[in-house]
Amino acid sequence: MFELLLPGLIVVFVLILAVSAIKIIRQSTVGMVERLGRFHTRAETGINFVMPFIDQIVDIIDMREQVIDFPPQPVITKDNVTMQIDTVVYFQVTDPVRYRYEISNPVSAIENLTATTLRNIVGEMELDETLVSRDVVNSKLRSVLDEATDRWGIRVNRVELKNINPPRDIQEAMEKQMRAERERREVILRAEGEKRSAILRAEGQREAVVLEAEAAKESAIRRAEGEAEAILAVQQARAEGLKKVFTAIKDTNPTKEVVAIRSMEALERLSEGQATKIVIPTEAAGILGALVSAKEILKGD
Repeated sequence: MFELLLPGLIVVFVLILAVSAIKIIRQSTVGMVERLGRFHTRAETGINFVMPFIDQIVDIIDMREQVIDFPPQPVITKDNVTMQIDTVVYFQVTDPVRYRYEISNPVSAIENLTATTLRNIVGEMELDETLVSRDVVNSKLRSVLDEATDRWGIRVNRVELKNINPPRDIQEAMEKQMRAERERREVILRAEGEKRSAILRAEGQREAVVLEAEAAKESAIRRAEGEAEAILAVQQARAEGLKKVFTAIKDTNPTKEVVAIRSMEALERLSEGQATKIVIPTEAAGILGALVSAKEILKGD
């Protein structure tokens, strides 16, 4: 009976050994193969064959980028202010062999290294500088961590300060300061607005005065031009009348005495209604006197 079962048992045992020798490693992971307790080789992605009972995959290491969110750590600044800072570290395994065998607890090691490095960096900075220099702290922290973790087969890609929480009294003081700053800016903006409004109002009044002055000037010019045109028209009409009179006298072939008398009458009409005086030379005055006498004689006849 045993002899009949022996071949079947052997076949089953061989199948078990064959199945146990096949190991499948998933994408983005690497298996650590040990032979009799010592590191033997890496099991890459896909199907891998190991020797049963001799080789053993002791660890599967994730080669993707990983994120660790560390709890807040107390940090003292240069001006003796204790803050709670929590950090987020993005790292990736570059050498799974060193990651497995060079450090026993990589995550804990990174956390402790981050805390001590952060204390050193922030300890050289004051509170205000720490609050506004997150990028500087992140850059310094990443550089130190990357250099320290390189021998562990780890590359630190990025470090972020997630939260910076100063003490409650400091937060209240900062809130009061920010509120006062906002009120100051509001006062400045309101004053600038009122100043701008006053300037615009003054410019508007000035432009109105200028326009009124220009309108008055234009009106005065038009009025003066109209009066000048009226005076010119009157003078032209008088000249035209005198011209017609002299033409009529000329057409009747008058004597010298008649011409003189008509000239005197024209001068009389010319002087009518004039506020100004007409100045006549002495010789002309004598002639006009003789003409007046001649006129009286003609009237007597």
